[in-house]
Amino acid sequence: MKGDLHCHTRLSDGSVGLEELVMLAAKRGVDVISIMDIDCLAGTVRGKMIGKKMGIEVVPGVDISATDAETKKEVHILCYQPDFPDRLEGLCYENQQARKRAGQMMMFKTVAKFGVTSDFIIKRANGSTNVYQPHIMHALMEAGFTDRIYGALNDELFSEDSPSSILAKPVFKTPEEVIEAIHDADGLAIYANPSLNDSFDIFERLLPLLDGVEIEHPCCSETDRARLLKIAKENKLLVTGGTDFRGLYNKKPIQIGDCSPTEKQLEEFLNYKARKKRQQKRAENKAAALLTTTN
Repeated sequence: MKGDLHCHTRLSDGSVGLEELVMLAAKRGVDVISIMDIDCLAGTVRGKMIGKKMGIEVVPGVDISATDAETKKEVHILCYQPDFPDRLEGLCYENQQARKRAGQMMMFKTVAKFGVTSDFIIKRANGSTNVYQPHIMHALMEAGFTDRIYGALNDELFSEDSPSSILAKPVFKTPEEVIEAIHDADGLAIYANPSLNDSFDIFERLLPLLDGVEIEHPCCSETDRARLLKIAKENKLLVTGGTDFRGLYNKKPIQIGDCSPTEKQLEEFLNYKARKKRQQKRAENKAAALLTTTN
């Protein structure tokens, strides 16, 4: 069994649609995928239906943005299998609004700097909940200012230390608040790969609150992987992974399924909630039986 538990579609910052994503997974022999659009649950139900038709298990999920209160870093908490996804709608909406304000600011700076129009950029974000950085770069590529999404121009525009930066950083809820909301929706809270933005300190601080950590990821080195596996084992955390697939907007060439949790890790992930509920039921029955004996 093979899985890719971190894929993005056109609904957020990916370039492919839901059907295309599931088709690509099927062609690659991937059995299980999860559509993790940023702060967007819109593809969950339809993705599951498409997956059923194509023989692919689509695990419901959403990639939720957070801003760490101490470091001000943007981190992401992956929510899987929420039983009450409607409880996350308010949080996702707030995050989208914050990201929309930042996206508009970056878009206006791009228009002023390069002489393209807002509509030209917005067309590249057609179908998405927001204008993301790759949409801006896609527009500039098609306008002839660069020949690639990621490269010197991207670094110039979106690096914090660049004097020509147009970067606008949205502020979100804290990771603690996001994890609380995920658990309120009866979902699993998985920390997105700490290697991605060097956020090991934040991850380790959140350990008591988390259900798991994403380890298998294109940017995770062997050293980081070993470190994370050790932490996961010591703290009894689930281990997940995926390509962080975005199609045209991938930073490096990668195909669905190239990064996958092991078969054992995938099985543990898929069975985790059912096992937890059985344990909870046994504990409740034991407590009830003890109460009856005492009375």
